[in-house]
Amino acid sequence: MRGILRLWLAALPLAIPACPVMAQPPAAPTAPAVAPQTTQPTTVAAPQAPVKLPAPEPGNAVAASVNGQPIPESMVQKMLRRVPAEKHKEARPELVNYLVENVLIDQYLLQLQIKVDAKEVDQKLNEMKAEIKKQNLEYEKVLKDMMVTEAELRDHLTSDLRWNKYATAQANEKVVRDLFESNKELFNGTMMRVRHILITPVSTDPKAQEAALAQVTAIKKDIEQKVAGELAKLPPGTDNLAREKARTKALDEAFQAAARDKSSCPSKSQGGDVGWFHRAGVMVEPFAKAAFALQPYQMSEIVKTPFGYHLIMALDRRAGREVKFDDVKDEAKEVYCDRLREALVVQLKPKAKIVINAPTK
Repeated sequence: MRGILRLWLAALPLAIPACPVMAQPPAAPTAPAVAPQTTQPTTVAAPQAPVKLPAPEPGNAVAASVNGQPIPESMVQKMLRRVPAEKHKEARPELVNYLVENVLIDQYLLQLQIKVDAKEVDQKLNEMKAEIKKQNLEYEKVLKDMMVTEAELRDHLTSDLRWNKYATAQANEKVVRDLFESNKELFNGTMMRVRHILITPVSTDPKAQEAALAQVTAIKKDIEQKVAGELAKLPPGTDNLAREKARTKALDEAFQAAARDKSSCPSKSQGGDVGWFHRAGVMVEPFAKAAFALQPYQMSEIVKTPFGYHLIMALDRRAGREVKFDDVKDEAKEVYCDRLREALVVQLKPKAKIVINAPTK
C-alpha cells in the first residue's frame, strides 16, 4: 500500500524517468476495475477534523490547498532536494499532485472517523527505530537525511496507519481473488515491448487539449495512409504472408519516423521504443491496459493519460508463467489497494476545492 510514509522512507525516488508514461509516485489515477467495498457516504464532503499537515510558518508560501487545508511550500521544497536540480521543473507538478492526493485520502478517512491510537503510532515508530539500529544507523541522522522532524514523521505514520486500516478492511480474500482471476497478466510475469508517440498539451486549457488531440489524430491518420500506400505498391496476387511482412515493415518504419519527429517523450530518439515492461507497476494504468490489449505490430487507438495523448504500437509479447493465487496473494492485495486508492482519488477530486499555486521565485 503506497502511503505517505513509504514515499519518505524510499528517499523520495522521484527522478523523472526516461519516458513520462512510466508509473511514478503517484501513479496516474484512472477509473480502476476495483470499486471500493465499503459503506461510503454518497456525497463526499470536507472532513470536520483538520488534516495533520504542517501549517505554513509566517512567510512560508502555500504550494496548494485542498478544501482549505494548506500544503506548505516548504514541504515541496524538502522533497525537491531529493531530485536533481535540472529535473525540478518536471518533478514539481508530480510532487504537488501526490501531496494533494494524500490530503484528499486522509480527509476522506477522517470523515469516516477511522481512528489511529497514539499507542499504534508509538509501536510503528519503535519498529522503525529498531530497524534503523539493526542497520547500524543513527535515528537522528536518518531523520535529518529524510528532512523530517519526529513530529512530522509521527503525522506521516498516523496517516499511513489510517490508510492501512481502511484498505485492509476492503481487501478481503474474495475481492482480491476476483482481481487475480480476472487479471492474471498482472501477476504471471507477462511482458510487452512497445513503441509510442506522446503529444503533450501545452496547458490544461480545453483548447490546448483539443489541439493536442487533433495533432495525434492527424499523426495516426498519416501513419495509416503511409502503410496503405506501401501495400498498394505490392504486385497483384502477393500472398498473405508476404503482404503481412510488408505491412509490419511499413507500419514500424512510419511509426518510428513519426515518433522521432513528433513525440514529446525522450523515447523519441529510439523511435518511441520504451522497452519491455510488466502489466502492473511500471507504466501508468491507461497506457499499460491499452498496450497489453495489442498484438505485435498492431497500433492502438488514441490513449489519454495525465501526460497527454498517446499512440502505441506493440512490438512483441513475452508470455508469463502459470501462477496460483496463493503464490501471489500478497501482491494481488497490494494491487487491489493501489487501485482502491486510485478509485477514491477519482471520486474525490472532482468534488474537492483544490488550488495549485505557482512556485515562488
